[in-house]
Amino acid sequence: MTIRYSAQTEGGRKIPLHDGEGFEGMRKAGRLAAATLDFIAPYVKPGVSTAALDKLCETYMRDHGGIPGTIGYHGYQHASCISVNHVVTHGIPSDDKILVEGDILNIDVTPVLDGWFGDASRMYAAGDMGVKARRLVDTTLESLLAGIAAVKPGATLGDVGHAIERIARRERFSIVEDFCGHGVGQVFHDAPNVLHYGRPGEGIVLEPGMIFTIEPMLNAGRPDVKILSDGWTAVTRDRSLSAQFEHSVGVTETGVEIFTPWPEPAALRAAI
Repeated sequence: MTIRYSAQTEGGRKIPLHDGEGFEGMRKAGRLAAATLDFIAPYVKPGVSTAALDKLCETYMRDHGGIPGTIGYHGYQHASCISVNHVVTHGIPSDDKILVEGDILNIDVTPVLDGWFGDASRMYAAGDMGVKARRLVDTTLESLLAGIAAVKPGATLGDVGHAIERIARRERFSIVEDFCGHGVGQVFHDAPNVLHYGRPGEGIVLEPGMIFTIEPMLNAGRPDVKILSDGWTAVTRDRSLSAQFEHSVGVTETGVEIFTPWPEPAALRAAI
């Protein structure tokens, strides 16, 4: 496999352009990430700890030939991030965190398969969601799909961010600006950064072979977040609910390929 790079750079970092072999590696890793998220869905219910969910995800990934890419990453020791209610991202699984009726949560997994990182996350509910939580989750999913629809050769990352931002603003939700999507492949976090807001026509121009995540985080309240003393857990400062969805995608000659396929949007909404 030959790695080429875009003539564009981001903060001095080269942006990889992957070939067909790279896309096939990402398909396999991405399918495992998506399958893990499918597998865990029936276990998300009141009375279950986030540590138990994490262990189930780890076992599933290992049983299917993968290695959790998060274990050992900058000292992180879990196979997933599980972010409940007002936790925006990087929630640490715990025996003490027991789900209760009405909780919403994001589960984020990154299995490594044959050296490729498949990165995806999606929302779940323990029992029935409240009306506001449902609207937040649905809008976050819609914003992700809008961002993906904007991906094609010649478009820009500003186009992607603007598509996401337009949906969020329409529903009066705020976009977390402290975190972003990122290049992914044989490296967990690579160039380019993918902001979830932006102006049409601005930013990196998309080229066939670019691979990155799109992972918008929307808050029901203000966009401000803070990191807890554990150094990982990011929460909303006003304790408002937060939601996130994530896909890994590649720019093709004619558009976009999703490497981490879920059920169709209507089926996914019905399952949450």
